[in-house]
Amino acid sequence: MPLFDHIRRISTKPFVFFSIILILKIYLAWLSIFDGIQPWGPLLKEIPFIWVLFCLIEWFSSKRKVGMYLTVNLIVTAIFFAAIMYHKYYGVIVTYHALEQVNQVTAVSNSVFSLLAPYYLLIFLDIIVIGFWAIRKKRLPKTKSYFSLKKLSTGVIATIFAASLTICIFNIWPNRASMNEIKQAEQMGILNYETYSIFANEDIELVDKNAITQSKIDQLKGVQSVQDPAYFGTAQGKNVIIIQMESFQNFLVNLTIDGQEITPNINALVKDNLYFKNFYQMVGQGNTSDAEFVVNTSSYIPYNEAATQNYAYKELPSLPKLLTAQGYDTATFHTNVVDFWNRRELYEAVGFNRYYDQDNFFGKEDAVFFGPSDEVLYKKTAAELEKMQQAGKPFYSQVISMTAHHPFTMPHEKDHITLPERFQDNMVGDYIRSQNYADYALGLFIDDLKQKGIWDNSVVVIYGDHLGLPLYSLDKKGLELMNEIYGRDYGYIDMINIPLIISAPGVTPAVLDNVGGQVDILPTISNLMGISLTDQIHFGQDILNQTNNLLPQRYYLPSGSFLNDKALFIPGAWYDDGTQYPFAPDSVQQAVTTESEYNRALELLKLSDSYVQQLPDRNPEQE
Repeated sequence: MPLFDHIRRISTKPFVFFSIILILKIYLAWLSIFDGIQPWGPLLKEIPFIWVLFCLIEWFSSKRKVGMYLTVNLIVTAIFFAAIMYHKYYGVIVTYHALEQVNQVTAVSNSVFSLLAPYYLLIFLDIIVIGFWAIRKKRLPKTKSYFSLKKLSTGVIATIFAASLTICIFNIWPNRASMNEIKQAEQMGILNYETYSIFANEDIELVDKNAITQSKIDQLKGVQSVQDPAYFGTAQGKNVIIIQMESFQNFLVNLTIDGQEITPNINALVKDNLYFKNFYQMVGQGNTSDAEFVVNTSSYIPYNEAATQNYAYKELPSLPKLLTAQGYDTATFHTNVVDFWNRRELYEAVGFNRYYDQDNFFGKEDAVFFGPSDEVLYKKTAAELEKMQQAGKPFYSQVISMTAHHPFTMPHEKDHITLPERFQDNMVGDYIRSQNYADYALGLFIDDLKQKGIWDNSVVVIYGDHLGLPLYSLDKKGLELMNEIYGRDYGYIDMINIPLIISAPGVTPAVLDNVGGQVDILPTISNLMGISLTDQIHFGQDILNQTNNLLPQRYYLPSGSFLNDKALFIPGAWYDDGTQYPFAPDSVQQAVTTESEYNRALELLKLSDSYVQQLPDRNPEQE
């Protein structure tokens, strides 16, 4: 039995024992996050970092050596688990920036747990087993005595340390400039990527504020001025109502399942008004609150944080301020607490006269998820809008729906549709029935506004705030159902495609192919209201009069991603190894995106970051 004894003797060394455990966890994490991994890739990218830590333990720890190994094991396990779960929710690799949002994560814990595949918990199996043995006093001595605490040879440790550190540097250094964060993490290794993100200098070199002009922005976007824009001032003096639909994706429009219409009220609006079918989200970590920011400011979200955390203490030029200058009253309505995602500061920054939230207006009536249902939201909002109209001033209100929130486990007593068995008890089916309810509640709101004489006196803008069914969150069954709905593979373009519907007096109903994003809503509304934006920087464009567009994307897609009028582009490490996704999936067109557009999209993001960061502080002592 000499071979068995030799193996047993080696395995009792903490360095070897914990290396084996963490190698298993490395492969679990990589298989959950990356596609098409090379057999030796995870090992070569991750284990050198771990061995650097283990060598330090061997050098500097003696009495508490096993405890230190257990601590490193726990920390590395937590990092891998966080990377898996964050990727499932956002499609990106988590960094230390996410720690700033821990309080938000606890509020959406149901969403997080819904993405938890049982096999992910295997990553904690060794910790549970060791912990169980450790707390059993009778077995604790046996647990400690299992490990050989004799130090490894100093020469061996020095050699392993030097070789491992060198490999880590070679994993990190050549890949620093990689644009795609997921590719960068794969090329560096997750642990190296996390370390690099902490020490990398993320401060951008700000563009001089005097060099940030509307003509520069328009030049980068390819916007041509229109001498006599269509619909200019058509709705001047009318109320403005923006309805932001939670997680509402464009495929729901005109969708039927086994003959059942999923969104009949939205479908009727699409038929009788302006409908932009090629419209896209532009949000990031802040999701719904990011959509509120982008729509109201026509600026892009920041790189690594929610806009409400990063920009809410600035004097933000905005749609509420534009309309206030025209004599409008302004208010925003939301059934969550106002401090969720720092909205209190956002609403003050963009200039809403007041807000209505769960605590000071809606209470706890008919609670679903974070607060009262959409029915309660719309009923009480309609009553308040009637008061605002009776006050004699035009108003701007933004209404944020919420019931159809991930993970879409809405109480069945609110169901207004019975889905076939294949859509039962899965995320796609839950999403569809939640959105059917959201459409039902919206229909009640529209009827109420019409009865109160508000609808015909208003511009009403309806859009989805962000995606509801990320590709990376769906299991095999979910992907099969989405492929059934689309009649083809569900893709990245489909994922970020949201509808935009505009109802306005004097506007002819039409289905428009014009490509747009949430950043374009402010200038489009300004055109309808007859408000000039000559003196206000905006990164969007009036999509009623502009047929070409360039839309940089952040967060849900890797940095450097953008949309033009023909395709979505997602970079690899750089532009040259990126991938183009034409709007027409069967398109045989070549080079539908260009490197010039890629560079201009990055420049637009830099200009937006520089512009907002150099705005005056609204409340300097809070900076």
